[in-house]
Amino acid sequence: MTGREWKIIPQEPIFTLRLRELIQFRYLLSQLVYRDLIASYKQTILGPAWLIVHPLITTLIFTVVFGRIVKISTDGLPQPLFYLSGIICWNYFSECLIRTSTVFKDNANIFGKVYFPRIIVPISLAVSMFFRLVIHMLLLLLVMLFYSNHYNQNILTSIAIIPLLIITIALLGVGLGLIIACLTIKYKDLNFVIVFSLQLTMYTTTVIFPLNSAPKNMVSLVRANPMTTIIESFRHALFNTGNLEIVPLCYSLICGFLFFSIGFIAFNRMEKTFIDSI
Repeated sequence: MTGREWKIIPQEPIFTLRLRELIQFRYLLSQLVYRDLIASYKQTILGPAWLIVHPLITTLIFTVVFGRIVKISTDGLPQPLFYLSGIICWNYFSECLIRTSTVFKDNANIFGKVYFPRIIVPISLAVSMFFRLVIHMLLLLLVMLFYSNHYNQNILTSIAIIPLLIITIALLGVGLGLIIACLTIKYKDLNFVIVFSLQLTMYTTTVIFPLNSAPKNMVSLVRANPMTTIIESFRHALFNTGNLEIVPLCYSLICGFLFFSIGFIAFNRMEKTFIDSI
């Protein structure tokens, strides 16, 4: 009678962050963040200056097209302040989503060779995008100082709300990115439509217009996008314009946790077998 070998593997919970492993691999996390920050602008002429040039050019285009030509209301704010604040929020969300959505394809070479907690890679992308967000916030601060006589700022509201808004944006971007990353393993066509879809989706938020200027028949659609309330709350915290609505803000936060939970669970399931499909 030949002996048989049994291998018993405990069943993992459906949702586990494995924080102890993340702490053990904190050096790897820091190196991935450093690699991403350096590699992004390594062979460009302007280098890291693109972090400032890009939002400034976009703000200038929006000011000319939507502010001067189309003459869309900016809720009493100077146009550069209005557009730059919306662009900063949307860029952080879209960059987290886009970079996370290709996490399997971009890291297949290291995922298939050595073990480490795979979730470190999307976390490192969110942290890297956060450092860029900090630079964009410093740029916004300079513009705010220039237009300091055109708005009323509530410092306490800014300190209380802005960190929560940034966390919610990261949860939305990374969560949706992880969901798309898992889907693109089988449906690779999604890679070609994601950037285009994001550009269209931006126009269903309040990046280029305040919520009170939206057509009445479009208000429900605009509010359905969780980024709408985040952008409106961001402007309220900085410039004390518009309304800070608790229920819509809770809706955005719930969407962030929901998308991140779904994305994280799908990522944990897919990371074990994705290498056979790449």
